[in-house]
Amino acid sequence: MTPKRPIGAGASPKPVESPAPSLPDHPPLYAALDLGTNSCRMLIARPEGSQFHVVDSFSKSVQLGAGLESSGRLSRAAIYRTIQALRVCHQKLRRHRVTRMRLVATEACRRAANGRDFMRRVERETGLRLDIIAPEEEARLAVVSCAPLVSASTEQLLVVDIGGGSTELVWIDLRELPPSERRRAIMRMHLGFYNPAPGPAARVVDWISVPLGVATLREQFRDVEDDAARFALMSWFFEENLAEFAPYKDEPPREGFQIVGTSGTVTTVAASHLGLRRYDRNKVDGMTMTSDEIDRVIRGYLALGPAGRRRDPRIGQDRQTLIMSGAAILQALLRCWPTDRLSVADRGLREGMLYAQMAADGVLSEGEA
Repeated sequence: MTPKRPIGAGASPKPVESPAPSLPDHPPLYAALDLGTNSCRMLIARPEGSQFHVVDSFSKSVQLGAGLESSGRLSRAAIYRTIQALRVCHQKLRRHRVTRMRLVATEACRRAANGRDFMRRVERETGLRLDIIAPEEEARLAVVSCAPLVSASTEQLLVVDIGGGSTELVWIDLRELPPSERRRAIMRMHLGFYNPAPGPAARVVDWISVPLGVATLREQFRDVEDDAARFALMSWFFEENLAEFAPYKDEPPREGFQIVGTSGTVTTVAASHLGLRRYDRNKVDGMTMTSDEIDRVIRGYLALGPAGRRRDPRIGQDRQTLIMSGAAILQALLRCWPTDRLSVADRGLREGMLYAQMAADGVLSEGEA
């Protein structure tokens, strides 16, 4: 005999609300895109405590400034390469549904006669609206990104950002600040170098944007055939362009003085020093190198010659044509300010833009930088 079904056995059960609280939504995603003279790079990240966690990234050598020194304009080929890269960035931003973003262009677009026209074409063809930022903002954001690497014992700080088309140097006096406040004071510079902010402030002694980076300096001396002679000329020429930088005139005390270098040049030299055949940011970012160690790496590059550098896996194909102009800038800086150590930063404009956006929105917690 078939058993009878209880009344209501086939009915949908009445939903019971779970006593467990619902999981909070993920924090919003932020993006920062840096279109430089040589590379197009982007980070997408979410705030996490007093820092942020990168969820996606993009980096491609587009050589936007190729030929700019001679023509004063962005070339058709460079524009095509760059727009293709920016289309990929746009796809990533849509996929992650990013609504908070800062997208900027730097030296190549500042200098090119058709830079503004190029920005309008980028918006028309990719949907991305980029701002051409001034050198001061570029320098300021690079400084902000390096704050976590500043030692509590640092009293005089020089931050150097070697780009593709320009090099920014910022000299900061931290002597009036207690050691525990120095990093946070540098972070607050996203508000401006000279804008008063609540709390202790770091003092900018001087800053300069030299219109020479790894790509533009190489262009200036590409007609010099001898490898060693070209390197020497690039280094001395860059030093000549520092004459107006006030701290250049006086050698700083070694005690309490720190140089932080942020660029592909600095990280490549660090990777070569460590003998890394595959780049590892965790081993490079935040490490320190002595001036003797840097000099040995540079002399090693010269000994390899152009053909040897092309084959060296520590340098990489994207960097091999630009490494000697970057090394020439680095050597000039170490010659100007004899110091025993350089702090290596694998961070820069993108990280500074992310921090500035998150700080403005109040989504970062107060804590050690």
